[in-house]
Amino acid sequence: MTTVHVTRRRWLTWFAGLSVPGGLLAQSLPPLLRMLCGYPPGGVLDIVSRKLAEHLGGKLAVQAIVDNRPGAAGRLAVEELKRSAGDGLTLLLTPASVMTMYPHVYRRLGYDVFADVKPVSTVASFAFALSVGPAVPPSVRGMGDFARWCRAEPERATCANPGAGSMPHFMAVLLARETGIEMRHIPYRGGPAAMLAIAAGDVAAAMTTESLARTQHEAGRIRVLATSGRTRSPLFPGAATFGELGWPALTQQEWYGAFVSAATADAIVRRTADALHAALESEDVRQAWDRVGLAIESSTPEQLGASLRREFEFWGPVIKSSGFTPES
Repeated sequence: MTTVHVTRRRWLTWFAGLSVPGGLLAQSLPPLLRMLCGYPPGGVLDIVSRKLAEHLGGKLAVQAIVDNRPGAAGRLAVEELKRSAGDGLTLLLTPASVMTMYPHVYRRLGYDVFADVKPVSTVASFAFALSVGPAVPPSVRGMGDFARWCRAEPERATCANPGAGSMPHFMAVLLARETGIEMRHIPYRGGPAAMLAIAAGDVAAAMTTESLARTQHEAGRIRVLATSGRTRSPLFPGAATFGELGWPALTQQEWYGAFVSAATADAIVRRTADALHAALESEDVRQAWDRVGLAIESSTPEQLGASLRREFEFWGPVIKSSGFTPES
């Protein structure tokens, strides 16, 4: 891919030209906006990135492309953003956990979330579900039943997650802390593998995204006991939220957020946020998010920055008290 170098002065000049009448608009735009995605093509975040790129092309640049940088659980893309120029021509979309939890999970990170990047806006959010499968008796229909079963069958009380150090892993850790339920955590290579394990009865329960639980739940292979959203999930209206059950600390959602290099001018950050907000109001984006189990969620740069700090400070003690050994 050809790298395009643009000075900040020229980029600001281009943005100033956005108010020029339509006939001059194309001349005022930079040629290329690069959207970094730290995961392979075909995944949910890649789908989100490509849909937003469709809307940003012709708005922030003549063309917007997705630059997949998979590897190191999303960290490589953040490091690439850190190296980029502060001209707003490189935009990162990343899950919350890469920014809020990884500083507590990895001994060495190639980036500082409060020094190397600037928040722009959230673009989507999703909640988590605690499910049980055939390894748990059919009589277990709610969290109270599940807690009693775990205490009676401690050797069988296992919980799958999509990987050690992931947000679902620490959601299960938080669940144990808040409820007093002891569970042995079993990491798998990704959410689909965790769902297959619970549906097969290899593990008792699983903490995964709601969208991953949906197929097995609708097929009757698993039962969703509770969800982590602020309100009841439209996918599982019969399942109470953890907040309803008296555990407000478990009201947690993961978000996808947009970030630029820390050197980016505030005026560029603001205009990029405005362009994202306009895209999120479109019907085709809403439908695309629905298909992959996401809710549209937007924010100002300041709101995203506040969420970043708040969640960073929340998860640090949870991870530390769990005894988790930081990865290298």
